[in-house]
Amino acid sequence: MSWRERFGMSGPPLPKGATGETFFDQSPHFWRLARVFDWLTAEPGIGVVTGEPGVGKTSAMRHLCRALPLHEHRVLYLADTNVKPQDLYRMLAAELGLRPGHRAQIVRDIKSALVTLVDERGVVPILVLDDAQALRDDVLHELHGLTCLDFDAREFLTLWLVGHLRLERRLRLLQHSALAQRVVAYVQLSATSDPALFGAMLDHALTAASAPPDLVTPDAREMLLRASRGIPRLVSHLLRISLILADERGHGPIDGSIVHTATVLLHLEHSTPNVMPPSKPRTERGPRSRG
Repeated sequence: MSWRERFGMSGPPLPKGATGETFFDQSPHFWRLARVFDWLTAEPGIGVVTGEPGVGKTSAMRHLCRALPLHEHRVLYLADTNVKPQDLYRMLAAELGLRPGHRAQIVRDIKSALVTLVDERGVVPILVLDDAQALRDDVLHELHGLTCLDFDAREFLTLWLVGHLRLERRLRLLQHSALAQRVVAYVQLSATSDPALFGAMLDHALTAASAPPDLVTPDAREMLLRASRGIPRLVSHLLRISLILADERGHGPIDGSIVHTATVLLHLEHSTPNVMPPSKPRTERGPRSRG
Protein backbone atom coordinates (compact mmCIF):
# COMPACT_ATOMS: atom_id res chain seq x y z
CA MET A 1 0.00 0.00 0.00
CA SER A 2 1.34 3.42 -0.97
CA TRP A 3 0.71 6.69 0.84
CA ARG A 4 -1.75 7.62 -1.93
CA GLU A 5 -3.86 4.56 -1.12
CA ARG A 6 -3.47 4.85 2.65
CA PHE A 7 -4.63 8.46 2.77
CA GLY A 8 -6.92 8.36 -0.28
CA MET A 9 -4.98 11.09 -2.07
CA SER A 10 -4.94 11.82 -5.80
CA GLY A 11 -1.36 13.05 -5.80
CA PRO A 12 1.27 14.96 -3.81
CA PRO A 13 0.47 18.37 -2.30
CA LEU A 14 2.15 21.28 -4.08
CA PRO A 15 3.22 19.15 -7.08
CA LYS A 16 6.15 20.24 -9.23
CA GLY A 17 3.90 20.93 -12.21
CA ALA A 18 1.23 22.78 -10.24
CA THR A 19 -1.19 24.61 -12.50
CA GLY A 20 -4.90 25.29 -12.58
CA GLU A 21 -6.63 23.97 -9.46
CA THR A 22 -3.39 22.67 -7.94
CA PHE A 23 -1.73 26.10 -8.06
CA PHE A 24 -2.12 28.42 -5.06
CA ASP A 25 -3.02 31.84 -6.45
CA GLN A 26 -3.96 33.75 -3.29
CA SER A 27 -0.57 35.36 -2.61
CA PRO A 28 -0.44 39.17 -2.93
CA HIS A 29 2.88 38.80 -4.78
CA PHE A 30 1.21 36.54 -7.34
CA TRP A 31 -1.67 38.97 -7.73
CA ARG A 32 0.78 41.70 -8.69
CA LEU A 33 2.50 39.37 -11.17
CA ALA A 34 -0.87 38.42 -12.67
CA ARG A 35 -1.76 42.10 -13.19
CA VAL A 36 1.56 42.85 -14.88
CA PHE A 37 1.25 39.68 -16.95
CA ASP A 38 -2.12 40.88 -18.24
CA TRP A 39 -0.63 44.27 -19.10
CA LEU A 40 2.21 42.79 -21.10
CA THR A 41 -0.08 40.32 -22.82
CA ALA A 42 -2.17 43.22 -24.11
CA GLU A 43 0.75 45.59 -24.74
CA PRO A 44 4.06 43.86 -25.61
CA GLY A 45 7.11 44.78 -23.56
CA ILE A 46 9.67 43.37 -21.16
CA GLY A 47 8.92 42.12 -17.65
CA VAL A 48 11.31 40.84 -14.99
CA VAL A 49 10.38 38.30 -12.30
CA THR A 50 12.87 37.64 -9.51
CA GLY A 51 12.96 35.75 -6.23
CA GLU A 52 15.06 33.32 -4.25
CA PRO A 53 15.13 29.69 -5.45
CA GLY A 54 11.99 27.69 -4.77
CA VAL A 55 9.47 30.51 -4.25
CA GLY A 56 7.50 29.53 -7.35
CA LYS A 57 8.66 31.83 -10.15
CA THR A 58 8.50 29.20 -12.88
CA SER A 59 5.28 27.70 -11.49
CA ALA A 60 3.60 31.11 -11.51
CA MET A 61 4.64 31.81 -15.09
CA ARG A 62 3.54 28.35 -16.21
CA HIS A 63 0.15 28.81 -14.52
CA LEU A 64 -0.39 32.19 -16.20
CA CYS A 65 0.78 31.06 -19.63
CA ARG A 66 -1.38 27.94 -19.68
CA ALA A 67 -4.46 30.03 -18.93
CA LEU A 68 -4.00 32.01 -22.16
CA PRO A 69 -6.19 31.24 -25.20
CA LEU A 70 -4.01 29.08 -27.46
CA HIS A 71 -5.29 30.61 -30.70
CA GLU A 72 -4.32 34.12 -29.55
CA HIS A 73 -0.87 33.52 -28.05
CA ARG A 74 2.33 31.66 -28.84
CA VAL A 75 4.38 30.95 -25.70
CA LEU A 76 8.07 30.21 -26.24
CA TYR A 77 9.91 28.88 -23.18
CA LEU A 78 13.70 28.56 -22.91
CA ALA A 79 15.52 27.47 -19.75
CA ASP A 80 19.00 26.61 -21.06
CA THR A 81 20.15 30.20 -20.84
CA ASN A 82 23.89 29.94 -20.12
CA VAL A 83 24.70 30.00 -23.83
CA LYS A 84 26.16 32.28 -26.47
CA PRO A 85 23.87 34.58 -28.48
CA GLN A 86 24.13 32.33 -31.54
CA ASP A 87 22.96 29.32 -29.52
CA LEU A 88 20.06 31.28 -28.03
CA TYR A 89 18.97 32.35 -31.52
CA ARG A 90 19.16 28.74 -32.69
CA MET A 91 16.98 27.52 -29.80
CA LEU A 92 14.47 30.30 -30.42
CA ALA A 93 14.41 29.54 -34.13
CA ALA A 94 13.74 25.86 -33.36
CA GLU A 95 10.81 26.85 -31.12
CA LEU A 96 9.41 28.87 -34.01
CA GLY A 97 9.86 25.96 -36.43
CA LEU A 98 12.59 27.69 -38.42
CA ARG A 99 15.58 26.07 -40.08
CA PRO A 100 18.99 26.79 -38.51
CA GLY A 101 21.43 28.93 -40.47
CA HIS A 102 24.15 31.48 -39.98
CA ARG A 103 23.65 34.16 -37.37
CA ALA A 104 22.44 37.01 -39.58
CA GLN A 105 19.98 34.74 -41.38
CA ILE A 106 18.60 33.31 -38.13
CA VAL A 107 17.99 36.79 -36.70
CA ARG A 108 16.21 37.89 -39.89
CA ASP A 109 14.09 34.74 -39.92
CA ILE A 110 13.14 35.14 -36.25
CA LYS A 111 12.05 38.73 -36.72
CA SER A 112 10.16 37.84 -39.89
CA ALA A 113 8.38 35.01 -38.04
CA LEU A 114 7.39 37.39 -35.24
CA VAL A 115 5.96 39.89 -37.74
CA THR A 116 4.01 37.10 -39.42
CA LEU A 117 2.56 35.93 -36.10
CA VAL A 118 1.44 39.43 -35.13
CA ASP A 119 0.37 41.02 -38.40
CA GLU A 120 -0.94 38.05 -40.40
CA ARG A 121 -2.18 35.61 -37.77
CA GLY A 122 -3.09 38.00 -34.95
CA VAL A 123 -1.08 35.95 -32.45
CA VAL A 124 0.83 37.51 -29.54
CA PRO A 125 4.28 35.90 -29.11
CA ILE A 126 5.52 35.59 -25.52
CA LEU A 127 9.09 34.55 -24.81
CA VAL A 128 9.94 33.34 -21.30
CA LEU A 129 13.66 33.05 -20.48
CA ASP A 130 13.98 31.08 -17.26
CA ASP A 131 17.10 31.06 -15.06
CA ALA A 132 17.83 34.43 -16.67
CA GLN A 133 20.38 35.27 -13.97
CA ALA A 134 22.71 32.95 -15.95
CA LEU A 135 22.39 34.90 -19.21
CA ARG A 136 25.74 36.09 -20.52
CA ASP A 137 26.40 39.80 -20.81
CA ASP A 138 26.54 39.60 -24.61
CA VAL A 139 23.11 37.93 -24.66
CA LEU A 140 21.60 40.60 -22.40
CA HIS A 141 23.13 43.22 -24.67
CA GLU A 142 21.23 41.86 -27.68
CA LEU A 143 17.88 40.97 -26.13
CA HIS A 144 16.28 44.38 -26.47
CA GLY A 145 16.69 44.12 -30.25
CA LEU A 146 14.28 41.19 -30.36
CA THR A 147 11.42 43.12 -28.79
CA CYS A 148 11.15 45.89 -31.36
CA LEU A 149 11.14 46.27 -35.13
CA ASP A 150 10.17 48.83 -37.76
CA PHE A 151 12.70 51.50 -36.73
CA ASP A 152 11.89 50.82 -33.07
CA ALA A 153 8.34 52.06 -33.71
CA ARG A 154 6.60 48.82 -32.70
CA GLU A 155 7.12 46.01 -30.23
CA PHE A 156 6.28 42.57 -31.57
CA LEU A 157 7.27 40.42 -28.63
CA THR A 158 6.55 40.18 -24.91
CA LEU A 159 9.73 39.09 -23.16
CA TRP A 160 9.84 37.74 -19.61
CA LEU A 161 13.15 37.43 -17.79
CA VAL A 162 12.74 35.06 -14.84
CA GLY A 163 15.57 34.49 -12.39
CA HIS A 164 17.19 34.84 -9.02
CA LEU A 165 17.52 38.15 -7.20
CA ARG A 166 20.91 38.94 -8.71
CA LEU A 167 19.25 39.26 -12.13
CA GLU A 168 17.76 42.59 -11.13
CA ARG A 169 21.13 43.76 -9.78
CA ARG A 170 22.81 42.90 -13.08
CA LEU A 171 20.24 44.88 -15.04
CA ARG A 172 21.17 47.97 -13.02
CA LEU A 173 24.69 47.90 -14.43
CA LEU A 174 25.51 50.64 -16.92
CA GLN A 175 26.38 48.13 -19.65
CA HIS A 176 22.79 46.84 -19.61
CA SER A 177 21.03 50.21 -19.44
CA ALA A 178 19.63 49.87 -22.98
CA LEU A 179 17.80 46.71 -21.94
CA ALA A 180 16.83 47.97 -18.47
CA GLN A 181 15.19 51.09 -19.95
CA ARG A 182 12.81 48.85 -21.88
CA VAL A 183 11.65 46.94 -18.81
CA VAL A 184 8.02 47.81 -18.11
CA ALA A 185 7.79 46.22 -14.64
CA TYR A 186 9.79 44.32 -12.06
CA VAL A 187 7.98 41.79 -9.87
CA GLN A 188 9.62 40.06 -6.92
CA LEU A 189 8.11 36.86 -5.52
CA SER A 190 8.80 36.05 -1.88
CA ALA A 191 8.45 33.09 0.44
CA THR A 192 5.08 32.56 2.16
CA SER A 193 6.29 33.41 5.66
CA ASP A 194 3.04 34.87 7.04
CA PRO A 195 1.47 32.11 9.21
CA ALA A 196 -2.08 32.81 8.01
CA LEU A 197 -1.09 32.84 4.34
CA PHE A 198 1.08 29.75 4.85
CA GLY A 199 -1.88 27.97 6.45
CA ALA A 200 -4.09 28.92 3.50
CA MET A 201 -1.48 27.61 1.06
CA LEU A 202 -1.16 24.35 2.96
CA ASP A 203 -4.94 23.90 3.18
CA HIS A 204 -5.25 24.53 -0.55
CA ALA A 205 -2.48 22.06 -1.34
CA LEU A 206 -4.03 19.32 0.78
CA THR A 207 -7.53 19.91 -0.61
CA ALA A 208 -6.26 19.86 -4.20
CA ALA A 209 -4.58 16.52 -3.47
CA SER A 210 -7.79 15.09 -1.93
CA ALA A 211 -6.07 14.69 1.44
CA PRO A 212 -8.01 14.18 4.70
CA PRO A 213 -8.67 17.53 6.38
CA ASP A 214 -6.82 16.50 9.55
CA LEU A 215 -3.83 14.94 7.79
CA VAL A 216 -1.30 17.43 9.21
CA THR A 217 -1.44 18.20 12.92
CA PRO A 218 -1.07 21.79 14.23
CA ASP A 219 2.43 21.15 15.62
CA ALA A 220 3.49 19.66 12.29
CA ARG A 221 2.18 22.75 10.49
CA GLU A 222 4.28 25.01 12.70
CA MET A 223 7.33 22.87 12.08
CA LEU A 224 6.72 22.88 8.31
CA LEU A 225 6.66 26.68 8.29
CA ARG A 226 9.74 26.96 10.47
CA ALA A 227 11.80 24.39 8.55
CA SER A 228 10.79 25.53 5.06
CA ARG A 229 10.81 29.28 5.80
CA GLY A 230 7.67 29.37 3.68
CA ILE A 231 9.44 28.33 0.47
CA PRO A 232 6.90 26.25 -1.50
CA ARG A 233 9.49 23.92 -3.02
CA LEU A 234 10.78 22.96 0.42
CA VAL A 235 7.24 22.58 1.76
CA SER A 236 6.52 20.20 -1.11
CA HIS A 237 9.62 18.10 -0.39
CA LEU A 238 8.87 17.97 3.34
CA LEU A 239 5.27 16.92 2.76
CA ARG A 240 6.17 14.18 0.32
CA ILE A 241 8.81 12.68 2.60
CA SER A 242 6.45 13.00 5.57
CA LEU A 243 3.78 11.09 3.65
CA ILE A 244 6.26 8.31 2.89
CA LEU A 245 7.36 8.14 6.53
CA ALA A 246 3.76 8.08 7.78
CA ASP A 247 2.96 5.27 5.38
CA GLU A 248 6.02 3.27 6.50
CA ARG A 249 4.98 3.63 10.13
CA GLY A 250 1.48 2.52 9.20
CA HIS A 251 -0.41 5.18 11.11
CA GLY A 252 -2.38 8.32 10.55
CA PRO A 253 -1.80 11.98 10.70
CA ILE A 254 1.51 13.62 10.00
CA ASP A 255 2.67 14.92 13.37
CA GLY A 256 5.63 16.93 14.53
CA SER A 257 7.91 13.91 14.97
CA ILE A 258 7.39 12.84 11.36
CA VAL A 259 8.06 16.34 10.02
CA HIS A 260 11.14 16.56 12.24
CA THR A 261 12.48 13.33 10.71
CA ALA A 262 11.79 14.68 7.22
CA THR A 263 13.57 17.89 8.16
CA VAL A 264 16.64 15.95 9.25
CA LEU A 265 16.62 13.86 6.08
CA LEU A 266 16.54 17.03 3.97
CA HIS A 267 19.26 18.67 6.10
CA LEU A 268 16.92 21.53 6.94
CA GLU A 269 17.27 21.30 10.70
CA HIS A 270 18.76 24.34 12.36
CA SER A 271 22.15 23.38 13.70
CA THR A 272 23.38 24.98 16.90
CA PRO A 273 26.41 27.14 16.17
CA ASN A 274 29.61 26.39 17.99
CA VAL A 275 30.08 29.00 20.68
CA MET A 276 33.56 29.75 21.94
CA PRO A 277 33.77 29.78 25.74
CA PRO A 278 34.39 33.25 27.15
CA SER A 279 38.01 34.04 27.89
CA LYS A 280 39.04 34.10 31.52
CA PRO A 281 39.79 37.41 33.18
CA ARG A 282 43.49 38.17 33.37
CA THR A 283 43.48 37.53 37.14
CA GLU A 284 42.27 33.97 36.58
CA ARG A 285 44.84 33.08 33.99
CA GLY A 286 47.80 31.02 34.82
CA PRO A 287 51.19 32.62 35.32
CA ARG A 288 52.98 33.70 32.16
CA SER A 289 56.06 31.89 31.17
CA ARG A 290 59.08 34.14 31.23
CA GLY A 291 61.02 31.73 29.07
